[in-house]
Amino acid sequence: MHKNKDLKRASVYDLKGLNCPLPVLKAKKRLATMAPGSRLWLETTDPLAVIDIPAFCSDAGHQLVETAAVSGGHRFLVERGEAV
Repeated sequence: MHKNKDLKRASVYDLKGLNCPLPVLKAKKRLATMAPGSRLWLETTDPLAVIDIPAFCSDAGHQLVETAAVSGGHRFLVERGEAV
């Protein structure tokens, strides 16, 4: 019924307190379970995530839709690509 709208609804994955490489590894594992086009907010406190998450998205074929600095860390909105 509202399939497109449901695909664009993003869940939140709390990766705060984890350091490199765990945020990327856990994001990769979670995204692998999701349908292409699904969106996932990644919440991190690792300062290297601002480099690692965009690089991971580019390498894995995911789209980095939005990124924002928030109190104590960063948030990244990732849309899962076709291939994982």
